This record gives sequence, structure tokens and C-alpha cells, in this order.
Amino acid sequence: MKLYVSNSSPNCRRVRVVLDRLGIAVDIDVLDVAGGDVRKPDFLRLNPNGMVPVLRDGDLVLWESNAIMQYVADQVPGNSLFPKDPKARADVQRWQCWELAHYNKALGALAFETIVKPRLLKAEPDATTVAWATPQLARFAPVLESHLQGRRYLVGDDVTLADYSVAFLEAAQKVVPFDWSAFPNVNVYYERMRADPYWVKSAPPNNPITQGAQLAATSA
Repeated sequence: MKLYVSNSSPNCRRVRVVLDRLGIAVDIDVLDVAGGDVRKPDFLRLNPNGMVPVLRDGDLVLWESNAIMQYVADQVPGNSLFPKDPKARADVQRWQCWELAHYNKALGALAFETIVKPRLLKAEPDATTVAWATPQLARFAPVLESHLQGRRYLVGDDVTLADYSVAFLEAAQKVVPFDWSAFPNVNVYYERMRADPYWVKSAPPNNPITQGAQLAATSA
């Protein structure tokens, strides 16, 4: 298997964490996104979206980080990241869909507009996007807060793909202009995920939120 990544992409990071945790060795091709690697014809034939990560396994070319995470987890029988029990598996997939469509969609947009744009792109935040993302995050953060009451992880008693999907923007959670004081369970959960040894091991040399300009435009 071969994985095309950018070192500043948190979506790539979560895929690499899952691979590491499962002990799956893959060839890593680090792309220069700023230099235009994802816009070259050869790469666009792999992913017409021009985004990373992309996994190539024989004749299968797979993009979208959550789909890649599920696929590689299925290569290791009996792992707890993506349980085989249909109800537990559906629960993991539910949270992966939720973070993508709602929670991290809002958090990622708010981080890009209020952190990445002014600090790295020297551009003003788009007020319309901020005005949309802030109440969206305020709407969905209580869902996570309520679910985490009495729980350490989202599904079952150990880390699953759901956790790496929901918590992967942990760096953004600390710096976006959003009041997290009303969400103690969420705050504790983020600290727990930040301490996950595989997550710690995968930390890039430059923080993808505060140092990287590729959060929203180059990864999925």
C-alpha cells in the first residue's frame, strides 16, 4: 500500500495514526502541496479533488480520510478500532459521519477563517463564514458534551476510529474564538485524546492549525 500525504494535514495525520496503531507498514509519499503537487495531472488522476490523503492498494485508489481509516482497519482482524459487531460498527460510522457533516465542519471552518487566514495568509476572515460556523459549533458541541457524560471514549471502553475522527482537530479546539467553558466533558475528552501515545507520536514538526495553511483546501 502507498499513502500520499501532506505533513501539515490533520486528515493525513489521523490516517497515519490508525496505520501505526494497527502496525500496518505503507509507503509514504509526502507531497509539496504549496508547490502544486496535488494539482499535477498524475495526482489528479488518483484524486480529481486535488486533496490528500490518498491510499493506493493494488488497483484500489481510495480518497477521503474516514474511508481510508475504515479500509485499513479492516485489514487487521479482531482490532478494536473498527469492531466487527454490527451495532458497534454502526455507532463508529455514525460518529464519523456526524463529525464530517456537522461538528468538525464548523470547527474546521472557524479555525481556517480566524486562525489560518489572518496568521498565515495575511487575509481577513470571511465574516459570513464565521457567522455561520460559530452558532453551528454552539449547536453541536452540546451533543458531544452530553454523549461524553460518564464515558471516556465515544464507542465502548477504548479508542475507536470514531475518536480519531471526532478529535483530530484538537489543535484548533484550543485556539478558535469559542467559549468551551460550558463543555467540561468535551475539554477532558480532548485532553485524553491529546495524551493518546499514538497521537503524540504522530505530532508534526509544525502545528497544522497554527503553522500550516492547508487545513481546509488540501485535505479531506
